[in-house]
This record gives sequence, C-alpha cells and structure tokens, in this order.
Amino acid sequence: MDLFSLPSSPLILCFSLTLFLLSRGVLGTTFTFVNKCDYTVWPGILANAGSPRLDSTGFELPKDSSRTFQAPTGWSGRFWGRTGCNFDGSESGSCSTADCGSGQAECNGAGATPPATLAEITLGSGGQDFYDVSLVDGYNLPMIVETSGGSGMCATTGCVTDLNLQCPAELRVGDGEACKSACEAFGSPEYCCKDAFNSPAACKPSVYSEMFKSACPRSYSYAYDDPTSTFTCSGADYTVTFCPSMPSQKSTRDSPYSSTTTADGSGSGMTGSGSGSQTMGSGSGSGSAMLADGSWLAGLAMGDSTMTLSPSTLHSLLIASSTFSLILSFLYL
Repeated sequence: MDLFSLPSSPLILCFSLTLFLLSRGVLGTTFTFVNKCDYTVWPGILANAGSPRLDSTGFELPKDSSRTFQAPTGWSGRFWGRTGCNFDGSESGSCSTADCGSGQAECNGAGATPPATLAEITLGSGGQDFYDVSLVDGYNLPMIVETSGGSGMCATTGCVTDLNLQCPAELRVGDGEACKSACEAFGSPEYCCKDAFNSPAACKPSVYSEMFKSACPRSYSYAYDDPTSTFTCSGADYTVTFCPSMPSQKSTRDSPYSSTTTADGSGSGMTGSGSGSQTMGSGSGSGSAMLADGSWLAGLAMGDSTMTLSPSTLHSLLIASSTFSLILSFLYL
C-alpha cells in the first residue's frame, strides 16, 4: 500500500499534531511584563541554576508600558520589580527597594535585596508549570501573575493590596517604601523557619505572616505556606503585572484576592528564594477576601483558560499549518 492510498484524515491529524507539538516545544513560553504603576519600575529577572538567562536580567519599564520575553521549556527562575532607581551608566546606580546590587539596570545574575515581592515559576518539560507570588522576603509593590492559553487550574495569583500602607512600624522600611518580613526584621528561628523550626510541623504562621495572608490570600506569607499559595498550569504564557488595577465584573475563580480553602498538595516544583525555604506543591481555591477596611474585592478572572489561545500557541499553529502544506506540496509533485 503506498502513501497516497492511506486514509487522508488520520494522516493529516498525525502530521498536524506532531508539527504542533514540535513547534510549541521550540517556541517555549512567553513572559510579558506590564507596568500599571504611576511610576517607572525596573523589573529584575534571575534564572535558577541550570536555566539559561533570558534576553535581559533587568530593565527599565516606564508606566503604561510592557515588554515580552521568550523562555525555553523547563526554564525556572524569579521576577521582581525595583522602585526608586537611579542609573547613570557609571555602575554606581541603585534602587530604593528590591535592589540587586549590580549598580546598573541589568542585574547580571544577582537577586533582589529584601524586602521584595517575588514571582517564582518553573516551566514543565511536557508537564505542568508551577508558579507563585511570594511575600516570604517581604513586600515592596503590588504584583500579580496571570496565565493565557493554558490548560488546568491556571489561576491568577498575587497581591494587589498596598501592604506598605498597613505595614507595622517594626517592619516598615524608611517612610513606607517597603515592608519587611518578620524574618528579615527580627532574624529569629521561629520567624525564619530555621534550626529547630525547620519543618512544617514546627514553623507556624506568625501574627505578621497572618497579616500578609489576610491582605493577600493567594501569596506565600511564610516558608511553609504551600497548600494555598502554589498554582499549576500547562502550556500557558504568563503576564506579570505591577500595580494591577482593581477587578470589576469578572468571576472570582481566578482572583488573587480570594481566599484559598482547598489544596491537593500534589506535584513538585522549585525551592523558594531569599530568607525563606519553601518547597512548591500545588493548590487551588476560590472565594473572596475582605480587606481591613471591610470592603470586599470582586474577583479577577482570565476566563476559561482552555478556551483561550495565547500568541505563542497561535504562532505554533501557523507554523504547523504552513509546514504541513509544504509537505503535501512535495508529496503530490
């Protein structure tokens, strides 16, 4: 039996599926950084050991602007936003919060100096991605992580509340530019989950981490906050937004403001950063959160993520379609 006597539908399906998967693997994942703050933010990017650096390790992001990067399958690292930066090109510049100490916009492999709001992500190699927003190293600005084009839970997570306005005096940095974690402020083992407190059974939430958790229910508030703070998605692109606008009419299913009440605890991920030691699992939840002023925050949703095609997915489909057409052209010459 020659090739042309085979049923056309299975052949087309096989070619299309193979080419789509190959093109998706080559393209990897898109990270988009969006600044909705009223001021310039200088995002920092740190790849974990074994992951290649992206096109930049730190850059200027003026208000109402965005920038996109491609990351390969399996990439793992973290993102944060620096504020109050002054770079004059002499490598002696600095930022008032979350500085990476490089003296310039590029962080060149250095991480954020606490306190800093951190987004952490590990891209799966053919499986689930794991991501979270962490306040374990303190807080300096609002930030959320949203997904597009993925399948699975794919919830929005992060913190939109300005914790600098609620920060206790003993945790406050300067005139309120940032808010330290209790570990950073006091250094005691029970706050840092170290020494005799280096286990989930021994290290419990403190009054300070509970304050963070109340304001930002889906963010890591202390080292062993895994069940309510780690999220998963497969095949998605990610948007990191600084100073996100308040939600309005969408569902609470993906809201970073909603409390999380259930978790399956399954899966594995990456180890957290900075002064906290946090091993990522997975979690899920829904609901709504009430702030200190008694106001209820409506949910922010990305819609049904399985029904949304991300730019890189569309790109993959176009590549697959074009390549398949080319193959058919050669076959029928």
